[in-house]
Amino acid sequence: MYIFLMIVHVFVCFVLIAVVLLQAGRGGGFSEMMGGAQPQSIFGTQTNMFMTRATEVCAVLFIVTSLSLGILSTQRGKSLMAKGMDLDILKKTSAIMPAQIPAAPVASAPVAVAAVATTSPAAADAPKS
Repeated sequence: MYIFLMIVHVFVCFVLIAVVLLQAGRGGGFSEMMGGAQPQSIFGTQTNMFMTRATEVCAVLFIVTSLSLGILSTQRGKSLMAKGMDLDILKKTSAIMPAQIPAAPVASAPVAVAAVATTSPAAADAPKS
């Protein structure tokens, strides 16, 4: 989808450039530069309306494809180089992490409490000195 949209965008760019250059402006446009032919002879008497409409259509397509490519590129994520750098960092930190994490201390306090709590009731009834 992304490649197809990129191809359409490049094609629209070239067509938009050609349409803008073919319009007769103050200086006559590209059509006068290439032999002086009148642009009216290409499309008949309604050349100005056709060129204006073609410019509008190409401009709208250019904007739509530009926005679509921008949205698609943000959804694609990072570049391949950035992803490779992230993987290298993760590999380095995973190699360092096990050596830095101390072993958890053994919980001896609950065991002692459990031993006291399991004494017989007869020992609790014994006379205290």
